[in-house]
Amino acid sequence: MTQTRSDDLTAADPSEWRSYDEFAAGIDTFRLPDTSLAGVALTLTLEDGSELAFEFGADEVAWSGTGALATASEHHDPYEAVRVRDDVVFVHLPLSSREHEALTIVYSDTSHRALVTRSEIGPADSVGVDGDEPRVSQTFWSAVTGGGVPSGEIPGPSRDLIGKRNLYRYSPFHLYEHVYISSERYAWQCVQGVQRGHCDMDMSTVWKFEDGLYLFCFREFRIAVASVWLHDLGYALRTTGAFLGINGAGEAEHSRAGGYIYPIGSVDYPDVQPV
Repeated sequence: MTQTRSDDLTAADPSEWRSYDEFAAGIDTFRLPDTSLAGVALTLTLEDGSELAFEFGADEVAWSGTGALATASEHHDPYEAVRVRDDVVFVHLPLSSREHEALTIVYSDTSHRALVTRSEIGPADSVGVDGDEPRVSQTFWSAVTGGGVPSGEIPGPSRDLIGKRNLYRYSPFHLYEHVYISSERYAWQCVQGVQRGHCDMDMSTVWKFEDGLYLFCFREFRIAVASVWLHDLGYALRTTGAFLGINGAGEAEHSRAGGYIYPIGSVDYPDVQPV
């Protein structure tokens, strides 16, 4: 059992929506430990032919890209890496070389498959006229590594989570519920934390990486925040993630996240399926 707290259960003021940095504080308490990729060289070829090359140090990565992620020169950025399974690594680059952007890579040492996600914060006027478009956006690519011959299923969009209902425990004082509504949206509510009682339905994307491993990403409407998570819904029932958003001071901020998954239910649609 994870450590939890029964205090701090006061409902948040419904008229005061919490800023991104307020709810994200401490949301990495139960995150899996970091791993060092010092000395690792990783090359990725994306499905559209774009290429990425990484040379990892102890705390920083030198990288360059062509095509959709082209760089004019080699960039140097911090990185975070978590080995979510013995052969699968979650790597997040909270970019300092590109303002308002982050890159997330998931790759396997055995299948030599990979996923690449770019998260971006657009200008303030990029929100739809009626608030019908989030300020944040995300782009996804499947890829292969240069480590060997690719095997297994190519990562791609998945409907496997539709109808599922999970609790996510990120710390003794962070507990959230997710309900996966369709291939485009999910609903969430804060059960415990500074957002207790707040809830919404936001844009989301799910890709299957391999058996039991799902990339889950969301883009919020009410505040500028995008998040990337790798859910291990196999035996581990753990999730590892990262946020990019605008904090209460109006500045871009990156945050780590992670915790435990508790499945609490699911539904099957008997007739017409959601989008």
